[in-house]
Amino acid sequence: MPPSGESEQGVLFAGLLYAQSEYLEQARELLTADFGSILVESDEILWDHSVYYEQELGVPIKRRFVFFDNLISTGLIAETKLKTIAIEKTLSVDGIRKINIDPGYLTLAKVVLPTTKNRSHRIYLKNGIYAETTLIYIGDSFKPHLFTYTDFTKTETLELLHKVRKQFKNKLLGI
Repeated sequence: MPPSGESEQGVLFAGLLYAQSEYLEQARELLTADFGSILVESDEILWDHSVYYEQELGVPIKRRFVFFDNLISTGLIAETKLKTIAIEKTLSVDGIRKINIDPGYLTLAKVVLPTTKNRSHRIYLKNGIYAETTLIYIGDSFKPHLFTYTDFTKTETLELLHKVRKQFKNKLLGI
């Protein structure tokens, strides 16, 4: 636990949704310029959990997660969300997003996602940004909440989160 008044450190990540790989490449460049080198990147997977993004992004929608090597002070997640919104706008075409970038952080105890959407289970941070704990670590695994996004409950996503959590734990222990 950090000293009183200080936020803890976590592994910053971004969940990327896109239909065209060129936008992934551009987003990756902008994200690494802001947040540093990539520690782990997931394989590309088909994302078919909703039609919500199809009109903006196109089809088929693909998902990729990138985890950054530099640790983040978890108290800065609202600013991080605002930076990713700015990157989305930079990569927009005629005001239409071509990539959706959802940042989050992983600690030993949880996975947290910031959002601009207020819902009953979300806590207001600042500057129009809310946060939700989407997974909690109990025993030896991540457990979802009632409102956890479906793709965060998939085996391949949970395995990736476990892998990154282990690397994070080793980093904290100096291993």
